[in-house]
Amino acid sequence: MKVPDLGWKAVILWLGLAAVLAVLPLLGLPRTWILFLFLFFIYLALANMWNLLSGYCGLISLCQPAFIGLAGYALVIFTWNGLPVYLGIAGGALAAGLFAAIISVAVFRLRGIYFAIGTLVVPEALRVIFLLWRPVGEQIHGKGAGYMLKGLNEVSMTHIYWLAILVGIASLFVMRLILSSKMGLGLAAIRDNDKAASSSGINIFALKLFAFMISAAISAIAGAVFFMFQGYISPESGFSMKWTMTMILATVIGGISTEAGPVIGTVVIVFLHFVLARYAGVSLIIQGVLLILIMLLAPQGIMGFIRNNRIYRSFSRSEAVNGV
Repeated sequence: MKVPDLGWKAVILWLGLAAVLAVLPLLGLPRTWILFLFLFFIYLALANMWNLLSGYCGLISLCQPAFIGLAGYALVIFTWNGLPVYLGIAGGALAAGLFAAIISVAVFRLRGIYFAIGTLVVPEALRVIFLLWRPVGEQIHGKGAGYMLKGLNEVSMTHIYWLAILVGIASLFVMRLILSSKMGLGLAAIRDNDKAASSSGINIFALKLFAFMISAAISAIAGAVFFMFQGYISPESGFSMKWTMTMILATVIGGISTEAGPVIGTVVIVFLHFVLARYAGVSLIIQGVLLILIMLLAPQGIMGFIRNNRIYRSFSRSEAVNGV
C-alpha cells in the first residue's frame, strides 16, 4: 500500500470526479459550494507547481506571485485591445514562461536561502513597476491602480468554474507525467545532491529551467482564471505574498515531496479561507503561526504523519504479508 504517490489510477479517478463536479453548477448547487470548489482547484494547481519546485527540485521559489500577476495583466492588455479572453490566458502563460526563463539566468546562480531571498524580490519589483506603469494607458480604478477586465460578459461563471477544474486536474496530470519519467528522477537527484547529479551527466540547468517554466506557465493559467472570476486586478492583488503563503501552507500541511500532500493541504487551506474571511486584517499572521506550528509538530505534513503512524505501519505490513 503506497500512500504518498497518486499514480495514474488516481489521476484517472480525479478525471472522473472532475466530470461529476463539472455538472454541479447546472444542478443548482449553492454558490458557496461552487466557490469552495473553484478555489480548491485554483489553489491545488498553485500548490502542485510549488511542490514541483521545492519538493522535487529543491528550489524554494518565492516568486510565483510574479507569474500570477503577469498573467492577470496579460488578460488586461489582451481584453482591452479587443482580443478574446482565452487568448489572453494563453498569452499570460507564455509571458510567465518567458519571464521565468529570463530571470533564471540570474536566480539559478543562487543556492538555498539565497535563492529564496532572490526570488522574493521579483514580485515586489513587479508590483512597484505596475503601480507606476499603465499598460493600456486608460483610467485606473481604485487606490491600487488596478483595471477591470473587459470582455467577461461573453464568459459565464460556469465556464470559469470549468476552467478552474481543468487547470487543477491538468496540474495533477503534469505532476504524474513528470514524476513517472526520467525527468522526475533527474529532479530528485538534483534535489538530493546537485554536484553528484552533475557528475552523473545530468544537465542541471536544463532540468531546473524546464521545471521552472512549467511551474510558471501553469501558475499563470491558474492566476488568470482566478482574475477572470474576480473581474479586477491591481498590483497589490496580483503580486501579493498571500499567493506564496497559500502555496506553502497547502504543500507543507499536506506533505511536501508527496503527490497527495497538496491535495489534502488544499482542502485545509480552502476551509481556512472561509473561516478566516472575517479576520482579513490578521489572516496572514494566523496563517504564519499555523505554518510554524505545522513545521514544529508535523514537519512532514499530514501525509508524513500518516506514514509514521503505528496503525498505518502495522496495516501496511499486514497487507505486504498477504500479498496486497
